[in-house]
Amino acid sequence: MRSWRLSRWSLARVALVAGVPALILGLMAGTAEASGAGKITSYTAKSINGPDGIAAGPDGNLWFVNAFGNSISRITTKGKVTTYTGTGIDFPQYITAGPDGALWFTNGGSDLIGRITTAGAVTTYTASDGAGQIVAGPDGALWFTNGDNNSIGRITTAGAVTSYTAPSIDEPGGIAVGSDGALWFTNAGNNSIGRITTAGAITNYTGTGIDNPYDIAATPHGALWFTNYNNSSIGEITTAGVVTNYPDAGDEPEGIALGPDGALWFVNRANDTSMSSVGRITTAGLVTGYTAPSISYPLWITAGPDGAMWETNEGTDTIDRITTTVTPKISKLSPTSGAAGATVTITGQNLSHATAVAVNGTPAVIESDTATHIVTEVPAGATSGHVSVTTAAGTATSTAVFTVT
Repeated sequence: MRSWRLSRWSLARVALVAGVPALILGLMAGTAEASGAGKITSYTAKSINGPDGIAAGPDGNLWFVNAFGNSISRITTKGKVTTYTGTGIDFPQYITAGPDGALWFTNGGSDLIGRITTAGAVTTYTASDGAGQIVAGPDGALWFTNGDNNSIGRITTAGAVTSYTAPSIDEPGGIAVGSDGALWFTNAGNNSIGRITTAGAITNYTGTGIDNPYDIAATPHGALWFTNYNNSSIGEITTAGVVTNYPDAGDEPEGIALGPDGALWFVNRANDTSMSSVGRITTAGLVTGYTAPSISYPLWITAGPDGAMWETNEGTDTIDRITTTVTPKISKLSPTSGAAGATVTITGQNLSHATAVAVNGTPAVIESDTATHIVTEVPAGATSGHVSVTTAAGTATSTAVFTVT
């Protein structure tokens, strides 16, 4: 059975030291969907060192931990990385946005829970015992799993800690807030899924196919989805405790998250780096896989503020961005040149409900807007450059340059 906390670090580093190639040859037929889903962009920086947990921050950026760099990093949706260090950041593992406008993280090298502001100020609290994942609860506190003493922890934003135990809690790992207002967590030690109310009442569920469950994610319609590391499957559990298993959906899957497209996205760690990949499973059980040379020992995944998914790769020390079915995309400009006042048609995907269009940064008026076409005018004062479209899912920029005449 695979331990939640430290075993993967030694396994991964031993493999890299031994010279396991980082080239990804492909596992699950990574064909991009017609909507443009599955386009992968990779970002790296010297300060990225063993990236693990990643979460969308309250500032519109992504925040992730560097386990081997003992640091916390922020990456913008354009790929700019800023890294923060500080006393108390000790082998950090997981991170989440807190209800107080800061980020909260767990430390695998100490019993400290950390808090970092978006300006980089770090505070720590003695709160955990082998803390795993951490999540903002529905009660205004942070909830986390403790793998070493088999408990669920709760910490207020002021640092007050409460611990809950039960015989059924056995190597807890992933934790998520269900649509029922309770916290749901995985138990790798006894192959079960646990539920704890904000008052501390604990219920435990078992089911066929639950085999070393790792991470868990909630959906708005009531079910939660989880990864099974040992049997490489994806599981679903209703808030009533009914379990459905989707076998052979991945390869040693770890992190899982709900995407903006309504599907569940997960990472396949895979002991053989040539099998590392990102997977997507619909709520009907349809699986699609995506690979790229940068995907090597992927550990965590989250939905970004730009309508894309973001994941961490320990094997290549990279952060990847993966487009989804709602990420806007520009494929054509017609015409590609014109004077101020000229009409321009922008063709692409997921363009409906655009909030802004610009020509080389100069705002333009949206005359009409559908999922595939936007009609605009060249704004006065615009200069030649790329055209951008912004929706609630993010900003798309044209590959072609529009020439203002």
